[in-house]
Amino acid sequence: MSLFGQKRILITGGTGSLGKILVKRLLSGEQGVPSKIMIFSRDEAKQHNMRLEYQHRKNATDEVTYNNFQQLVEFHIGDVRNYDSIRRVLKNSDIVINAAALKQVPSCEYFPYEAVQTNIIGAQNIVQALAEIDCPVETVVGVSTDKACKPVNVMGMTKSLQERIFVSANISVPKVRFILVRYGNVLASRGSVIPMFHEQIKNNLPLTVTTEDMTRFLLPLNHAVDTVFSAIAGGNQGETYIPKVKSSSMVNVAKALIENRNLEIKITGIRPGEKIHEILISEEEAWHTVERGDYYVIKPILPELIKNSYENFIEKTGEYSSSSNPMDLAETKEMLKKYHLLYGDEIGEGELLR
Repeated sequence: MSLFGQKRILITGGTGSLGKILVKRLLSGEQGVPSKIMIFSRDEAKQHNMRLEYQHRKNATDEVTYNNFQQLVEFHIGDVRNYDSIRRVLKNSDIVINAAALKQVPSCEYFPYEAVQTNIIGAQNIVQALAEIDCPVETVVGVSTDKACKPVNVMGMTKSLQERIFVSANISVPKVRFILVRYGNVLASRGSVIPMFHEQIKNNLPLTVTTEDMTRFLLPLNHAVDTVFSAIAGGNQGETYIPKVKSSSMVNVAKALIENRNLEIKITGIRPGEKIHEILISEEEAWHTVERGDYYVIKPILPELIKNSYENFIEKTGEYSSSSNPMDLAETKEMLKKYHLLYGDEIGEGELLR
């Protein structure tokens, strides 16, 4: 049986970078063609632009994707912060992918309660609605971040609490499977460092890096979607799927993009709430983490949700940090080249749909 065949799929925050690739992959029918894809977000301009992007592709070779978009995609204006609006769309959903988030670290530091309302209260609204209404939702996927692991900033703290809200929801709403995915920086996503570096190169400006030591996990957008699909296919209640990914120093990312250009790298200092290195699995979490193919899976912390398993825990590996074995300059450049992210490659919003 196909994973998404005839399923009604709701994507909160569906006009973001991840949401766009999710929609494209769902429309391709690679895991079965859904009966409906609902994009739920509060920004009508981004919804309008997403419609236009598909209309502009009308004569593209991928007619299947375009035709499916016309037939299957619905746009809903709403906000996860608002209980009534999220409750309304949940009534007609089978699978929910919660990608709605405030995720810019400095913004969350200056406006922490705004992050609380979206990242925590938004998640709780989903759980509460599923507890109170009769609806067909089978699975909820919470999209989390490496910043939720041993958090030091507001964004990470709110995402960490979102993880716990969804894990505990498996007990309070047992009819629904709540699972999580957690990953690092998504290459070329909106607001990320590579588009910023491209813009600086375009304007012949220094490339700004906060500190020479900073490292980050780097994940292609399609791998982020693969992680979501794998979690839906194989995840048990309360589990967190984490892709096995490579990391690099931000200095090497900048150098790889500069290539032979006469541009300098400017060290600007750490921004509010920023970490030097990111962590996907803490030392404590490693004691209840297992391997499944290309993923690590953190078992739920609540004993009521842990099922007997033949899988071996990986506690001896310890913390999974971006500072461990980062790629060198040549490897970093090869990765950027592989995913068409060197300067001069097109990575605009339209590119996300190709």
